[in-house]
Amino acid sequence: MSDHIFSSKLLENAVNEFSKLPGIGKKTALRLVLFLLKQNKDEVQSFGDSITKLHDGIKYCRSCNNISDTDICRICANHSRDHSIICIVENIRDVISIENTQQYNGIYHVLGCIISPIDGFGPGDLELKTLETKISNKEVKEIILALPTTMEGDTTNFYLYRKFNDSGIKISTLARGVSIGDDLEYADEITLGRSIVNRTLFESSFSQ
Repeated sequence: MSDHIFSSKLLENAVNEFSKLPGIGKKTALRLVLFLLKQNKDEVQSFGDSITKLHDGIKYCRSCNNISDTDICRICANHSRDHSIICIVENIRDVISIENTQQYNGIYHVLGCIISPIDGFGPGDLELKTLETKISNKEVKEIILALPTTMEGDTTNFYLYRKFNDSGIKISTLARGVSIGDDLEYADEITLGRSIVNRTLFESSFSQ
């Protein structure tokens, strides 16, 4: 989509900004911008305000590193959940996917990335400080490794297993209902839920 087709610089700028979003090309960006132009001013203002507030007001939970509105996220602050079981995930999308299954009542720990040398992420980039503190304080009975079933995910799983294996806690992993190479967000809720319920000891995954 060349620049000269735009009759308005404002329209062009808006399309260019929308097209920076993942999976949004110029044609889709144009449709979105034209849709917004048809909405009333209050709705567009509300849309813009929500983006600004997201960027300015978002926090990361001091306990699990999950995205939150407050210093401690709703999940960690919920005393009805089992705080002795921690599900280790890569990012907020994985937390949402697992929560949608309604099959898990523990808490989470968000790593922020997984070990991927090609992307420039090593063990030192994993967010582990609060998890290490909980494990050293004997607050944790089990950690569930719920990372992508990719080479990078498996590498991170093995690193975490080696790191915490001597702590005496149970280390489990999702049952292989999630296809190899899949991210959790693309697994259907029933499959993911069963993978959590039927989780196995990580040690036993070596022979699979």
